[in-house]
Amino acid sequence: MGDHIKHDHSKDGIDRRGFLTCMAWAGAGTLLVVSGGTVKSFALSELGDKPMHEMKGELSFVQISDSHIGFNKPANTDVVGTLRAAIDKINALPTPPSFVLHTGDLTHLSKETEFDTLEQNLKDIKTERILYVPGEHDVLDDNGKTFRDRFSKDSKGDGWFSFDHSGTHFVGLVNVMNLKAGGLGSLGHDQLEWLEDDVKHLKSSTPIVLFAHIPLWSVYPEWGWGTEDSAQALSYLKRFGSVTVLNGHIHQVMQKVEGKVTFHTAMSTAFPQPAPGTAPSAGPMKVPDDKLRGLLGITDVNSIHGKHSLAVIDSTLAG
Repeated sequence: MGDHIKHDHSKDGIDRRGFLTCMAWAGAGTLLVVSGGTVKSFALSELGDKPMHEMKGELSFVQISDSHIGFNKPANTDVVGTLRAAIDKINALPTPPSFVLHTGDLTHLSKETEFDTLEQNLKDIKTERILYVPGEHDVLDDNGKTFRDRFSKDSKGDGWFSFDHSGTHFVGLVNVMNLKAGGLGSLGHDQLEWLEDDVKHLKSSTPIVLFAHIPLWSVYPEWGWGTEDSAQALSYLKRFGSVTVLNGHIHQVMQKVEGKVTFHTAMSTAFPQPAPGTAPSAGPMKVPDDKLRGLLGITDVNSIHGKHSLAVIDSTLAG
């Protein structure tokens, strides 16, 4: 098994060596094979074509996150350009994805023109549909009404929903409407009750994929990189043999395995953020122009035929 993020019982719970190793993988692309709660991680540069062929299954989908359309500061003065690079990356995949999940912060200031630009560009993705959950930047002006009207019309409450595809149950959660001290995410009582009811009828052998903007594990609470009531949400999923949690918000690849749950955060298509605790605060991180696309990217997820497992492949916009 490759190295991965794990607890070291320090103040922030982050294994710095493991984190830096993970960030190095992000530069080359990462293959994660999830099976029975165990994750094996491989640098794509070491694999060749055969493992990629073996990962092809009956379900393939892509996660993108944190497009921040409208952002125009030194960290990236052309976020539309890097979004277009992500779209090109998706359209170059050997098999078009069944759908795309956007895990929030579509825009930077939740303006109509920003939503317009995002939507018009994503229409070029070769896929059947795109599904969205909001980030905190998408609900700034009107408590998320514009976002829901445009991108989540058939959702419940503040935008949560679920659907089934190829034997996997997907749940889109919203944890940006009632941020707690320090910016921690929150799901809230109504959404938690809905989630508990939503999964009651499912067989324990059903693979589950949760996706939300802010991580559903405590990545770095000092920067608001976690969700206050995520433990309660995950308690409803203990009986399932395979649970994958996909998030954005922190603009970098981090992963963690806890029992039968695999947590995975995605790179942004807009700008990187610093590693936890390595800067005074979170926020856009300026890097040399020739390094930027190596820290931005997409996540490609495939089911493995005949197995209750998912292969998660991170690839950057470089090259």
